[in-house]
Amino acid sequence: MSIHEHMQPFNRTRRYRFSQDALRLFHEVYQDARRTHGDRLPRSVADLSVLFTKNRTAVGQRYLDQEPLASGYLAYFLPVNFAKVQVLLDELPDDCVHRPRWSILDVGAGQGTASLACWDWLRRRGHGAASLRVTALDHSQAALAEAARLWDGYRLAVGATQGPLTTAVQQIEKFAEKTSVPLHGGPFDLIVIANVLNELYVGAADATALRALVLERLLSMLAPDGALMVLEPALRSTARALHETRDLLLARGACRVYSPCLHDRSCPALLKAGDWCHEERAWEPPEWIGQLDREVGFVKDALKFSYVILRTDGRTIVPRRPNVYRVVSELRVLKGEKRAWVCNEDGRSEIGRLDRRATAANASLDEWHRGAIVAVDQIVRKQREGTNAGLGRLAEDSAAAIVRPA
Repeated sequence: MSIHEHMQPFNRTRRYRFSQDALRLFHEVYQDARRTHGDRLPRSVADLSVLFTKNRTAVGQRYLDQEPLASGYLAYFLPVNFAKVQVLLDELPDDCVHRPRWSILDVGAGQGTASLACWDWLRRRGHGAASLRVTALDHSQAALAEAARLWDGYRLAVGATQGPLTTAVQQIEKFAEKTSVPLHGGPFDLIVIANVLNELYVGAADATALRALVLERLLSMLAPDGALMVLEPALRSTARALHETRDLLLARGACRVYSPCLHDRSCPALLKAGDWCHEERAWEPPEWIGQLDREVGFVKDALKFSYVILRTDGRTIVPRRPNVYRVVSELRVLKGEKRAWVCNEDGRSEIGRLDRRATAANASLDEWHRGAIVAVDQIVRKQREGTNAGLGRLAEDSAAAIVRPA
């Protein structure tokens, strides 16, 4: 990076914060893990990180059945992923929060990260336990037992008389088989499959097709106005695999993208082997996450992930128009100019604004951030050899606005 350039990495005004109930529960879990495993706990967190990011060939192993790896996940990765799920829940339509009953399916639930995130999120919006029904599926009985324990701990913490959680041991790959057993409790208003898809069919030549079959089956289990949330790591390999699976589902007409994409065309991030699309969100990490980071050598200064939310009713996060874009990069602050990469139905392109062209009309560009949805009424592109240059710029009279911040 040039000494005249720096990145404005994410929305500085919106930071994810845990509810006090969740924070207390997760702190108790951390303290239990620290008492049980002591100095071994940071090593477990580090071992899991290597498994998730570098030793990808072994990622399908049942690490949640192994102590102290399971405790390392509970203490560190569960609250991190809990936060990511809640960030994405905030993208759901406002009117869906007011439905009187919620039926949720957590696929590959592990220790119940998404299940608990959904309950806490709905509870903060006025939903009691009686209006919620959650089914958690995983291949690990030990992980599901931990999910039930955490669920009960949260229930006691918030003073709820009941906690409507059903757990079931299930091989997720079975959803790709026509002979798989139907699930009770559907149709579901929300299905979450978090950090699971990339662990299915690892090494298989037809992994994308098989993963698409799993998601197609899950889509068939949605309520007419339901949503399927697929959350994956922000790694290039896992994100590109998600893009490929998305493209196959869209080509089959199985669904439409609600978010983050503002189009249903092939993902433009797949055109170049080095590209991929991922998200960053600001957050306030708990104190013990910072402590573990220091012990292990991590810097968890942002929530990073890839995702797609799919629906079968055609609804989208914002109305799609040619002048509406998703910001898919940090805002680059260069000498005399700011730039960001954006994406919509016309593909990915870079938009900038010279500092000397800054006006009240285009001032919102100064607050653009990864994940924001923006509208621009005019982009000026220079002609080079009869074609438009890749870089577009805002003129002084170009109206720009943030339609929806991330």
